[in-house]
Amino acid sequence: MDNNKNHKDKKMDHSEMDHSKMDHSKMEDPKSDDHNKMDHSKMDHSKMKHDHGGVPMGMAGHDHHKMMIADFKKRFWVTLVLTFPILFFSPMIQDFLGYEFLLPGNQYVLFALSTIVYFYGGWPFLKGFVSEVKNGAPGMMTLISMAISVAYFYSSATVFGLQGVDFFWELATLIAIMLIGHWIEMKSVLGASKALQLLVSMMPAEAHRVKGDTIEDISLEDLLKDDVILVKPGEKVPADGIIIEGSSYLNESMLTGESKPVKKEEKDKVIGGSINGNSTLKVKVEHTGKDSYLNKVITMVEEAQKTKSKMQNLSDRAAKWLTYIALGIGFGTLAVWLILGFPFVYALERMVTVMVIACPHALGLAIPLVVAISTAVSAQNGLLIRNRTAFEESRKISVLLFDKTGTLTKGDFGVTRIESVDEKYSSDEVLRLASALEQSSEHPIAVGVIKKVKEKNITIPKPENFNAITGKGVEANVEGKQVKVVSPGYLRDEKITIPEDAYSDAAETVVFIIIDGKLSGYIALADEIRPESAEAIKIFKKNNIKVLMATGDNEITAKAVSDKLGLDGYYAEVLPHQKVEIVKELQDKNEFVAMTGDGVNDAPALAQANVGIAVGSGTDVAAETADIILVNSNPQDIANLILFGKATYNKMIQNLIWATGYNVVAIPLAAGVLYSSGFVLGPAVGAVFMSLSTIIVAINAQLLKRKITKK
Repeated sequence: MDNNKNHKDKKMDHSEMDHSKMDHSKMEDPKSDDHNKMDHSKMDHSKMKHDHGGVPMGMAGHDHHKMMIADFKKRFWVTLVLTFPILFFSPMIQDFLGYEFLLPGNQYVLFALSTIVYFYGGWPFLKGFVSEVKNGAPGMMTLISMAISVAYFYSSATVFGLQGVDFFWELATLIAIMLIGHWIEMKSVLGASKALQLLVSMMPAEAHRVKGDTIEDISLEDLLKDDVILVKPGEKVPADGIIIEGSSYLNESMLTGESKPVKKEEKDKVIGGSINGNSTLKVKVEHTGKDSYLNKVITMVEEAQKTKSKMQNLSDRAAKWLTYIALGIGFGTLAVWLILGFPFVYALERMVTVMVIACPHALGLAIPLVVAISTAVSAQNGLLIRNRTAFEESRKISVLLFDKTGTLTKGDFGVTRIESVDEKYSSDEVLRLASALEQSSEHPIAVGVIKKVKEKNITIPKPENFNAITGKGVEANVEGKQVKVVSPGYLRDEKITIPEDAYSDAAETVVFIIIDGKLSGYIALADEIRPESAEAIKIFKKNNIKVLMATGDNEITAKAVSDKLGLDGYYAEVLPHQKVEIVKELQDKNEFVAMTGDGVNDAPALAQANVGIAVGSGTDVAAETADIILVNSNPQDIANLILFGKATYNKMIQNLIWATGYNVVAIPLAAGVLYSSGFVLGPAVGAVFMSLSTIIVAINAQLLKRKITKK
């Protein structure tokens, strides 16, 4: 695919780096804003990424999900407390268990308690039913609402004169079990994404606008195109623009994925949200607000999340068909009994029994229990599941698209080789003397060298007469020796021959150490490949999964990493919108795409992918956009993810079969197909079937724990 040349990284060898101290500020921890409460009319939390009426995801209802969990919890406990007396005083239950304890006005007490349960406990389902009907997509909420409404209104009619038996006990237990099922489910998945809120927080609140000889601090909203702004060392760039004065190294890794700070000079473009290095810049503003690069990323994330939220999960599909079946058989039962000449009251009782039984309690627990167990066990194995539907469908993955920096690689410069070319000095001695010059710098190369020294427990000597060689390196006196750490450019200028084996790897950056005027050794550094990456890729290939890489790094580095790992292909110098395009292209080819990444630049693609997997060591934005998080940042955990997904899906299917299987038996019996043989399934016997189904589902869900643990 075409690469965006505006963001093509210059080859970052040491010759282009100012080797003086660089202050690379860390990304600020995002602060959450206060958000408006939201009316959550559709209470199906199987799809946690909701379309909130055009309000950007994460920008409203920050604590909404926690409030929803608390609400379901409260409604469950209130319903449970009321269910016990309803069961105890129910004549049907008393007949079944063989005791009698009726209060004066017993039926009115049951009616009063059940009315509270129906309207208070059943409220979330009734609201969800209205929403599903409006959207023309009947699901679990429709099925539950139909069952509880039929049970409530029929039972209420029997209290006030209609001949028949009440279903108040069925109503109460159904609502209680469905509430706890949804509560379990909601606790198992994370709430609405904070991704966009975190993206917005990457921008500073103010900008320093230059007005003649004065500088004024203004809010970003007041910033206009063609304004000139001052960006101080360590600050975030407030807007997209062009440098008109100064030069500096900018950290764009959070935005573009490029692992090294990028040198920016006059006439170069800068991206809002990137972090300035150690020099002051004057920037002419090109894009503000909605036109900015970061806001385009925000828009892409939002659109991708909305698209993904339309996926219908497994239990919804089952509930949808059960709704149609229950309505069809229910009204069919009424019609048949009336045609056969039976009284309306009897025909109505048959219909009500069918429609109440059609919503099995087990279905309310079948999926949530599996989700809760698989989520807990997966977390113990390094996988945090945020989106249940994506986890269910991970078994379908045909293409894995990896980000490079921080995913396949560690995301920081590390020493790969230390070579001595002077017999007077060992490689450790070369490293020790070089570290004396690097200890005060925050340059990526310096950081890598110091990290290696600490790993080897080498004591760093003190430098004297430290001096920066402009654009070429640094020099100082160390223990009476003149030591220089320089770029290849310095060697070329001084006509010093570069050792033949210095550049054995295209992905490496090499610095040279000169001691007392003689080349004594060199140190090679690179963004180190994770040790687990190669093994993980072998596993994927065994499972017929294609492995591709999309990175913001340059072509040379990307090819070197791809060749080392034996990838099926790679994309270099890729920007966020291009990563989304790659995912879409693959999806258009009927591929089921999993995207793995760790940076802001990966967020839109993570949202667009069928399964978005964030590396736990990455940014909050990536984690909030992803469906699944790798806690240990281990690519091999993705293989576990696929195995977990398959095991979980199989358990869900088994539980749905158990949960709905009793319907296959109970509904025809309740309708009266064996009436001629003298058997009609009564509500009490139906309750036994219901309880048995629920117990089987619960036990089967627990077996998943062992199955996953074995993997």
